[in-house]
Amino acid sequence: MRTSAPGSKAILPRRRAGGFTLIELMVVVALVAVAAGVVSLALRDGTQDRLEREAARLTALLETARAEARAAALPVVWRPTPESAEHQFRFIGLPASRRLPTRWLDAEVLAQVEGGRGTLVLGPEPLIGAQRVQLRIGEQSLAIGTDGLQPFAVLAPVASPP
Repeated sequence: MRTSAPGSKAILPRRRAGGFTLIELMVVVALVAVAAGVVSLALRDGTQDRLEREAARLTALLETARAEARAAALPVVWRPTPESAEHQFRFIGLPASRRLPTRWLDAEVLAQVEGGRGTLVLGPEPLIGAQRVQLRIGEQSLAIGTDGLQPFAVLAPVASPP
């Protein structure tokens, strides 16, 4: 056994205190947060993604046709045609030189124009009136619309009253 010189204290091995340091706890919490974020992104509903992609595409197509209708002073309408095997929707009134897509990227998409008209009026007037179309895939749905002055956009879901 080692002894120290007279008057000095004996050298004893230090014991490590039990528990975790604050840094160790913060690292564990950060790892758990990252793992939870990855899991939540991995579990996202694919149907909702497909519906959002179709809605963004339709808003771009509607705005393209609306701009063409205004520029050429043509009465243009958009009509969903689910009964047709060749076209799932059509832009009626555009010149033959201006061909826009007529099929959904996802074959399960169903569209319904709200208000009973069955068509969206896109021009030639700059003010076209408020219009909405509902897109559905299974139980999921999204609404696209305009107030007549603003461009077509995906609308926030309307909360039902309690």
